[in-house]
Amino acid sequence: MKKEIATLHYITQDLTDFSHEYLTLEACKGGVRWIQLRVKNQEYSAWLEIAKKTKDVCDKYNAVLIINDNVRIAKEVNAHGVHLGLKDTNPREARKILGDNAIIGGTANTLEDIKKLYACDVDYIGLGPYTYTETKQNLSPVLGLHGLKNIVTAISYIHLNQNNNIPIVAIGGISINDVGSVLNSGVNGIAISSAIGMSADKAKSASDFLQILA
Repeated sequence: MKKEIATLHYITQDLTDFSHEYLTLEACKGGVRWIQLRVKNQEYSAWLEIAKKTKDVCDKYNAVLIINDNVRIAKEVNAHGVHLGLKDTNPREARKILGDNAIIGGTANTLEDIKKLYACDVDYIGLGPYTYTETKQNLSPVLGLHGLKNIVTAISYIHLNQNNNIPIVAIGGISINDVGSVLNSGVNGIAISSAIGMSADKAKSASDFLQILA
């Protein structure tokens, strides 16, 4: 089933001074309607509580909630879906657990990664990192504009052969000044974390990204 994938994904992060719930609230105030909850190094009970609070905010703003890496949390809080890293749960297994209506996204760094995700019928692919980012540990090789464009160009042939068009979302250290050039690489959208979460005015930064994308 074809699902509508937003052009702007906001990924929360663990910050000392701001909760995931607050980060989500500010992003939603700025107009973001796609939140990926990315919690690291927390016990299950704490992660679940964060997810419930974040889900409440997303429900208030009619925003999509995607849980990073944890299928069990996604099912328990009735999130819209999950985003799975290269070493996380297989997307097919996640689909069995969450059902056909769930949104399943996957991370890719190479064309081979993308081919594997195509075979698993994911709903979108996060391609990156675009550039260096401190948000992600164990960072895959940086792609840059050249890498993004080369992979997206190669994907076009897969689309023609398979009659399948899975949205590609660029991710990893994208600033507001990068948006135009990143979109020109042929991707369908962008995922942002620190550029919103660490901004002095998070809601305005979110709104600024959306204006450029519009």
